[in-house]
Amino acid sequence: MTQGAVLIAGAGHAGFQLAASLRQHGFAERICLINAEAHLPYQRPPLSKAYLKGEGRPDSLMFRPEKFYRDQNVELIADHAAFIDRAAQRLVLASGAFLDYGHLVLATGARNRLLDIPNANLADVRYLRILDESEALRKLIAPRQRVVVIGAGFIGLEFAATARAKGLEVDVVELAGRVMARAVTAEISDYFQERHTAAGIHIHLGVQATGIEADGGKVAGVSLSDGRHVPADLVVVGVGVLPNVELAAEAGLPVASGIIVDDHLLTSDPNISAIGDCALFASPRFGGSLRLESVQNATDHARCVAARLTGNARAYDGLPWFWSDQGDDKLQIAGLTTGYDHVVVRGDRAQRSFSAFCYKAGQLVGIESVNRAADHVFGRKILGMNRSIEAEKAADMSFDLKAALA
Repeated sequence: MTQGAVLIAGAGHAGFQLAASLRQHGFAERICLINAEAHLPYQRPPLSKAYLKGEGRPDSLMFRPEKFYRDQNVELIADHAAFIDRAAQRLVLASGAFLDYGHLVLATGARNRLLDIPNANLADVRYLRILDESEALRKLIAPRQRVVVIGAGFIGLEFAATARAKGLEVDVVELAGRVMARAVTAEISDYFQERHTAAGIHIHLGVQATGIEADGGKVAGVSLSDGRHVPADLVVVGVGVLPNVELAAEAGLPVASGIIVDDHLLTSDPNISAIGDCALFASPRFGGSLRLESVQNATDHARCVAARLTGNARAYDGLPWFWSDQGDDKLQIAGLTTGYDHVVVRGDRAQRSFSAFCYKAGQLVGIESVNRAADHVFGRKILGMNRSIEAEKAADMSFDLKAALA
């Protein structure tokens, strides 16, 4: 069991789960959760979906009420981590206060990748990652407005669907040749493009936003690389994120596309771990190193580190899974489909219920499901067991998937 205080820099999904799991495992020493936002730790997924629609108040997003932190003796500190003194095992905060640690966990997350084109700093060019950004967009979107969404990833399309449902005219601009191109198969991309188009969303593929058009200090539209101009009075940007590695880098810890950690989520300093969106972790399951942005990854990282700090060390071997709610459709993904070379479809696209089973060299690597939760559950089970199913059986609706688990 780790001796001394555990400090957690970051109070998102990973940071909160770590604090909670440490207490669940019987850790009795000091826990400090450094929270850089002006809210209790909260869930992020609803920010681009239900919460943006106007459902619920900010307190409906909170993981736990303030009483939880008092009862669990978790010190929730409203401040920013500014500097790590590794020799002294001390974390200096932006306020000038400092905290000594037995173990420090970096759960610093990621931040929006900013748009770098003319007029991108106008007030009505917005991003959507944190509660304050979602709260601001709730107030900005109104039926009379036209919005251009730059980026057709999960966040961009979730926002687009929500905005369209609230009556806005919506255009989506995407540099790639299909929506969600870096995340899903063409089968899934095509379905969602069709669904969003049917809802009245205009999707512009293979083009880039080259500038924000202004009328005085207000957004008037977006200029595209093919010479077209799309009118708008609001722009929402979803072009990815950058991991927050600066705190680690300034402390001399190795970083790349994330804070580099081993398969136990330890940095090169045995007194410092990194988890969640900021961590580039060695993966025994997939080989090489991964950095993933998902609730599952954040919470499973946290549970793994909590177990290690309380005497039950094991390599992290979590199976990735993801989801995205877009309009009336739920996309669920089990596994990582990067590098797949064969896809078979199970179900009926016309009935809005189908799955893409993805294979690499004959081995199942992931399942992408649309409104088909049972296939997703099956995928998490069979991939978690490091097993596969023949493509012919996966495509055969008469074959009971449960038989492949026996």
